[in-house]
Amino acid sequence: MKNINQLVKQAHQMQAKLTALQKELAEREVESSSGGGMVKVRVNGKQEILELKISKECVDPSDTEMLEELVKTAVNQAVKESQEMVSGAMSKITGGMNIPGFF
Repeated sequence: MKNINQLVKQAHQMQAKLTALQKELAEREVESSSGGGMVKVRVNGKQEILELKISKECVDPSDTEMLEELVKTAVNQAVKESQEMVSGAMSKITGGMNIPGFF
């Protein structure tokens, strides 16, 4: 019975750490760019786009496909970096266990 109480206590401690980490990660940001910095994207640890900047030089009404590709590339890279940031921080607490419901 003592082992079960210890296990429950450890689970509560881990849950508190994970909750605190979720709040911290929501405030962390990553930035990515494409087209040599012509498109920049800032994303937080919740994979929310905080900012999207597009340089006027890459806005060409006759070539919207290029702009679409630059935006897509920058967003995908920023989201990937954000996911890696979250994954790395979470694995430090969970020891590599994948816990559903936490990011």
